[in-house]
Amino acid sequence: MKVKALSRSTADYTRETKSDIQRLPRNVDPELHPLERAREYKRALNSAKLERMFAKPFIASMSGHIDGIYTMAKNPWDLDSIITGSGDGELRLWSLSDQKTVWRAPEAHRGIVKGVCNVPGGESDRFLSVGTDKLVKVWSRSESAVAVDGVTPETIATYSGRHPFSGIDHHRNRPLFTTCSSLVEVWDVDRSEPIANLSWGADTINTVRMNQTEVNVLASCGTDRSVILYDLRTNSPLSKLVMTLSTNAIAWNPMEAFMFATANEDHNVYIFDMRRMDHAVSVLRNHVSAVMDVDYSPTGQELVSGSYDRSIRLWDVNKAHSRDIYHTKRMQRVFCVKFTQDNKYVLSGSDDSNLRLWRAKASERVGIKSNRQQASIEYAEKLKDRYKFVPEVQKVLRQRNVPAGIKKASQTKQIMLQSRKRKEENERKYAKSNPKPRVPERRKAIIGVTNK
Repeated sequence: MKVKALSRSTADYTRETKSDIQRLPRNVDPELHPLERAREYKRALNSAKLERMFAKPFIASMSGHIDGIYTMAKNPWDLDSIITGSGDGELRLWSLSDQKTVWRAPEAHRGIVKGVCNVPGGESDRFLSVGTDKLVKVWSRSESAVAVDGVTPETIATYSGRHPFSGIDHHRNRPLFTTCSSLVEVWDVDRSEPIANLSWGADTINTVRMNQTEVNVLASCGTDRSVILYDLRTNSPLSKLVMTLSTNAIAWNPMEAFMFATANEDHNVYIFDMRRMDHAVSVLRNHVSAVMDVDYSPTGQELVSGSYDRSIRLWDVNKAHSRDIYHTKRMQRVFCVKFTQDNKYVLSGSDDSNLRLWRAKASERVGIKSNRQQASIEYAEKLKDRYKFVPEVQKVLRQRNVPAGIKKASQTKQIMLQSRKRKEENERKYAKSNPKPRVPERRKAIIGVTNK
């Protein structure tokens, strides 16, 4: 005779602490839970609603400049600091944790500050700036100990150029930096004259960016609608890409050495592979005005862009539409944006003279989380990802309140694009011979590529 008996260990139902909930036995057999999918769907819908309910991306607005902020630079060796340059020639160093200025140079340049960059290395406290006064200046943050408020600190070094500068960037591990004006110049910090001049037909170079992974490659974009790649080993150009409209900014992917993103005047962000630039890898299209700046996250999986339409958009590099849009009533044209090095915050500078700090994920909260909280957050994310194509959940996750001007411009732009597409289809339909071939969206903005 067989007798079945229940046996349980006290460890299975005893709480570890008084704050723990009671442990209950649970059978995971799906036949005993016929309503499990319905419960999961309801939990996913509630998680999506809670995410949007607690989405408060704006953290702080830091004022101090009396003119617009047109350039900024982050320090990879210091998470707390950010350097900004304004239209009246002032430089400021900000502490993000204290949300205040810790160093300033009121008259750093005569005219607008066009570019700033940090000297690499954790031991260095120096940074460089350029302006329309044809000067490159080297500054030290330790000078704040002797600088009186309102008095410009002394520079460490000054380099004089022949043309007004429009951008600057520093080499990752060598004492070299590059500037751009009517041409790209490579400077050695120990010499007063540039060691190399690089140019390929552009009247004015808007931006120059050195690749921080493939360190011998740099890219520039000019007013002739070109994006040019150069090789520092041979001091010569590699290839030239010409687009339909000019490019305002370039950002290299920190994790994939050959990928870079461009902010274009045609309202789009283009991602290219430098090995094959006859087409874009991806086209990110949601802005309704010119994109002024773009920056990669430290993971290389996300992008932030700032536009002339007074908005900031966050993107996944593998998706064509933005995952979030940030805006405020007082924020004006956005000219520079940056991801912080911990991937948790976004910084923006606009021509209303304010530096703004945002969360990279609108509903994320900082602070230490218990194991139960972390497990609950991960479970909610999995549920939203599983049910993201269900119409009710998708509607909640995609819903964004945007300013009336952006909404109206977006609707008008959509009508224009549909009209253009309809016209092209009619031309193909009624062409008597040799109809115009269809051009992929990734090739439409590209006029040609030249390699040397």
